[in-house]
Amino acid sequence: MSPRKTESDVAIPHPRETFQLFGHREAEMALLEAYRSGRIPHAWLIGGPQGIGKATLAYRMARFVLAHGQPRAPSVQRAESLAVEPSDPVARQIAAGSHGGLLTLERTANDRGVMRTVITVDETRETISFFGSTAAAEGWRVCIVDTVDELNPNAANALLKILEEPPQQSLFLLVSHAPARVLATIQSRCRKLRLRALSTDDVIQAAASAADLEAGDPALREAADSAEGSVARALTLLGGDALKLQQRTAAMLAKLPQVDPRELHTLGDSLPISDRVALAAFIDGIDRWIAERLHADEASANQNLPRLARLAEVWEKIVRAARDTETYNLERKPLVFSVFGWLADATR
Repeated sequence: MSPRKTESDVAIPHPRETFQLFGHREAEMALLEAYRSGRIPHAWLIGGPQGIGKATLAYRMARFVLAHGQPRAPSVQRAESLAVEPSDPVARQIAAGSHGGLLTLERTANDRGVMRTVITVDETRETISFFGSTAAAEGWRVCIVDTVDELNPNAANALLKILEEPPQQSLFLLVSHAPARVLATIQSRCRKLRLRALSTDDVIQAAASAADLEAGDPALREAADSAEGSVARALTLLGGDALKLQQRTAAMLAKLPQVDPRELHTLGDSLPISDRVALAAFIDGIDRWIAERLHADEASANQNLPRLARLAEVWEKIVRAARDTETYNLERKPLVFSVFGWLADATR
């Protein structure tokens, strides 16, 4: 199984291979208590900022359920966490992507080897045949969607159909960076589990563990201080140039709706076409700025509904454009001009 890479090309284990969880004890215990009650909701929407361990928690829960199929068993009732030893046969099978009781829906490469921008309806329809087999005779079946934000409309509707009539002993763990934007009909069929951003110390420990780094590294501390609770963001920012690029982007965002074309050219030139780190840092800075604006406007939503709608629409356009730019390795400067043009229009 290939490890995931951060945008700084630091190889880290895929969540299915990650056995430590940092900073989400309350959420972990909520899942454990629900499972051993014998009345666990069949679908969970695990939401929170990107890079804080949502998928790690989902795989941790999947391992536990598939390794302990009887909620009333003494081992489950005595359990103090969802931990499963890496040497457990179920853990080894999940790490290898070969466990028959687990289906994962995530973006995949197309026939040309290019990563798709969405999870397709054909992939989502796999859930029908997966849950249509003899789940009751063979034990639990778990589906992890990482992330539900990346389902295209047809795929979301296909998932909804099986959520509406879930088979016995089925468990859906839907990971989302923006749970409020998930299809309302899907939200209504899920128990919501919100994960908070990690503390700086948790970010340091998680990043050091994931990427085999020294926890006392001053560069890691600096990156964690600027990561706002996201391990993925800290790993992205480990390169000093990425951190400087985010600071330059933030300074330009602070001037909106005014935009200086010369600054846009300079910013675009700092995003070489092959530099995934720089692109990730730029988009992350934009995403954080929009999230802050949306949160600030929520306090007086009635007066700011048009503004909220414009920013939400721009956010979706930026996500699609950035994904296409990365997937097809397009020039970065046109993206920079488009992003600031859209944001300038939305903030006037």
